[in-house]
Amino acid sequence: MDQPSPTAKLLRALGVAALLSIGIFITWLLISDRHSQSLEARGSIAEGWGGPQVVAGPELSIPFKVTTPGATDGNGRTITGPVVTEKRLVLAPTGVDLTTRIAPERRARSIYEVVVYRADTQGRATFALPADLSRLGVPAGALELNRAELRFGVADPRGLSANPQVRVNGRTLPLGPGGGTSLVATGFYAPIDLTQVDPARFSVDLRFALRGNESFALAPRAGDTAWKLTSPWANPSFTGGFLPEQRSVTKDGFTASYRIGNLALGRSLLFVDGAEPSRPEPTPGGANATAGVSLMQPVDLYSQVDRATKYGFLFIGFTFLAFLLFDIIGGVRVAAIEYLLTGAALVLFFVLLLAFAEVIGFTAAYVVAAGAIAVLNTAYSAAVLRSWRRGLVIGGILLGLYAMLYILLSLEAYSLLIGSLLLFVALAGTMYVTRRLDWTGARREEAAATL
Repeated sequence: MDQPSPTAKLLRALGVAALLSIGIFITWLLISDRHSQSLEARGSIAEGWGGPQVVAGPELSIPFKVTTPGATDGNGRTITGPVVTEKRLVLAPTGVDLTTRIAPERRARSIYEVVVYRADTQGRATFALPADLSRLGVPAGALELNRAELRFGVADPRGLSANPQVRVNGRTLPLGPGGGTSLVATGFYAPIDLTQVDPARFSVDLRFALRGNESFALAPRAGDTAWKLTSPWANPSFTGGFLPEQRSVTKDGFTASYRIGNLALGRSLLFVDGAEPSRPEPTPGGANATAGVSLMQPVDLYSQVDRATKYGFLFIGFTFLAFLLFDIIGGVRVAAIEYLLTGAALVLFFVLLLAFAEVIGFTAAYVVAAGAIAVLNTAYSAAVLRSWRRGLVIGGILLGLYAMLYILLSLEAYSLLIGSLLLFVALAGTMYVTRRLDWTGARREEAAATL
């Protein structure tokens, strides 16, 4: 029986590899589905506790009335009477000094885990009402100082503790739900009678606890904002448009200090409600107008398994290359079904990795899955190639690939460099070994014709 040409054998191996790409694609879909399920499960664990939190304020809101003259006809006769409209003057603090301590807690259900936290915030805000308000269109003496409100913004008010405290001149103010600030629409407020204090300058002491998960952020709006953030969490990711001026991250936790001036915010400290251009509301963990931290998990196993699966073609390619060289150089015929079964085992590695990683963690799952597939393909290759020595070569290649892949996953910044060098070495070695190979069989036919 005539032997197929080396080119025909190569095309056969490529055809099987293309078929196996469907299996890799299905594995990607499985990873995505499991990731979505984990997010839903984690969301249900943290449900009712509080979501990603953004806090803002306080802001001082003071009502005043503006009278608009009535309309007249062409003859100067009054058609309608004057219209009285209530507006609000909104004043941000001249300075805010806050300290927040975040206490994280792990909560688990089945194989899923989520990190929630309790954030205790306390500090002081200083207000100064300017004497000249005419430039804003506020008539002299129009401010209803006895109806002023201190407004606080909280992205998810469900997380508020039962006893927030707001004090002015040592007196505790009553609190009410709703209100919010110009940056965060939801929150709470405290009515304040400014006739009982000096509106030219007074201070507000505040203290409240907030529950949430995933991230905590501050939307600053003051002449000068000083914020100190501490937590025993050892894996923070600082987010938002403002990063800490000083930070320290150790195995025992982190501390971060922020100092943000009003010029960096690009917003006026004083405006009439509705007169300022609208801007996007700060969102948890990522808006340019916030400073915050994300309590990221040390290992995102779904991300790592997804990255590992992207190297699936590398595993199939190197293993099939070894089979092909044994076939066309060593004289051991390898059938298409044998390529297919070996490749199926390689695809199964990523499914095993995902399944075990959800239970025992990524590293342990990697060792278990890699060991199982390497042993399986070594034993099968020894039977296909009719030699345990050749089978051990296949096993050695697989173990080397698994070790290299783990390094690639660990050194994310250099993964492209290492991967490209590995491919270069493999291509150079293949070109050297097959440099004298008769790919088309033409030389064999010419030799037969000369006989």
